[in-house]
Amino acid sequence: MTPPLYQRRLGVHVLWRWTRETPDAAKRARGALSCALDQLGYRGEAVVDAVLAASELIANALDHAPGPYEMRLRFTTADLICEVVDRDPCIPAVPAFPATAPFEPESERRGGGIDALLEVLSERGRGLHIVNQLTCGAWGFASHKREGVKVAWIVVAES
Repeated sequence: MTPPLYQRRLGVHVLWRWTRETPDAAKRARGALSCALDQLGYRGEAVVDAVLAASELIANALDHAPGPYEMRLRFTTADLICEVVDRDPCIPAVPAFPATAPFEPESERRGGGIDALLEVLSERGRGLHIVNQLTCGAWGFASHKREGVKVAWIVVAES
């Protein structure tokens, strides 16, 4: 029996590296993530949501940041995190998002609404709103200025 390509070991595992010149880069990155999640036992909606959310982060990296790019899985004691790395350490301005459910306590609401989102992201961008919905708000950015990179990340929901 062949062991899974990605086992649930703490740490970071690179899934895919690409540049702007890589043919079908976004499609291939999505395929690598889908395959890795399958090998880890994730199924159904968890895979679909993670791949779609990651696809939005990939598109943003390709549209707004220099490469090369990298997709990684980070295993923590509590979560599986998918990361998309680019070579722009600047974190984009991100609007506050509306609460995902009207019954959330006020202290957990993010506010802002769709108008604030559209104002910041202009006519094109609704991708971060999609990421926010698919991940129930479990996403973000981290800047590593010393290395000259930015990491966009999502938490992959349990299947």
